[in-house]
Amino acid sequence: MKAVIAISMVLLMLVFCLPLLFIPSRGTDPPVPTALSPVSSVSPTVGISPLPSVPSSVDQNTKIRFSRNGKVETISMFDYLVGVVAAEMPASFNIEALKAQAVAARTYAIYEIRSGKHSGFDLCDDFGCCSAYADPDELRIKWGDSYNTYFGKIAAAVRNTDGLYLTWENEPILAAFHASSYGSTESSENVWSSSLPYLVSASTPETPEKVTNLFSTVTVSKNNFKETVLAKYPEAVFGTDPKQWISLACYSKSGRVTSLRVGGVKMTGAELRQLFGLRSAAFTFEIEDNAIVFKVAGYGHGVGMSQYGANIMAGNGSTFDKILSNYYKGVQISSFSGDFKS
Repeated sequence: MKAVIAISMVLLMLVFCLPLLFIPSRGTDPPVPTALSPVSSVSPTVGISPLPSVPSSVDQNTKIRFSRNGKVETISMFDYLVGVVAAEMPASFNIEALKAQAVAARTYAIYEIRSGKHSGFDLCDDFGCCSAYADPDELRIKWGDSYNTYFGKIAAAVRNTDGLYLTWENEPILAAFHASSYGSTESSENVWSSSLPYLVSASTPETPEKVTNLFSTVTVSKNNFKETVLAKYPEAVFGTDPKQWISLACYSKSGRVTSLRVGGVKMTGAELRQLFGLRSAAFTFEIEDNAIVFKVAGYGHGVGMSQYGANIMAGNGSTFDKILSNYYKGVQISSFSGDFKS
């Protein structure tokens, strides 16, 4: 009798426990995105719970014709903006600074498309034309092991500002930005030909303690200086006294050179900056025995949002909208409908 009971117990254990041996294991991590697409669009693999659904967004539904390396392809505004923010601002920056950059990049894209300056495509990756852009392969090389983390962070900055852009009198603004300024940004009329009411000088919090290489020095030999200027401006005249080579330097209120004379030729600070690879037009100069020494503050043209300033503001608790209102005066944050014509 005891043997019968024992055999019955064994059979019952097999009935209840054997199926457990064949239950498939569950993964602990969702699949990693491998392209510039929102995480929510990745299909789950077998055995992994589906990711939460994300409502369809304006950026994902807005298509643009993007020209790169001579090839035009249609991509979503979302994919484009992730590539732009990744190329234009360090991914290590505060998320609120990245959000501000996403709004500025979206605004600039809408502004450029509405201008109709391109034929056959909407935006491009040509140097000096539209915004810089980085594709997934470039970002993998750039970020290495941090690719997944940085991609997710930048995608979140774009997604969390979905469709938001900056307007002045219901029109998209020219959302210019630059790397860094010291003390103040610059008004547009001191750099370009036009005066825009929202691109005026604004305070910015960069200090040498918070921004590496905020100040830089460029030393140019006197012979190199003269030859470089003459190659561009053959009408320039350099006398025997080098201390007279540069004269009548005029500065804006933000501390940038607006105009000066070099070898008797009038040029802008931006033109001299380009000639000698200075990081900005916020420079002073000293003429020494064998060289001309430029001491430079900040990096970039100085107009619009300072990226390093935005990061410092974010670190001090400012949200992306407060950052944008500091650098773009009097603008409104509007929601894009997806229609570039209105």
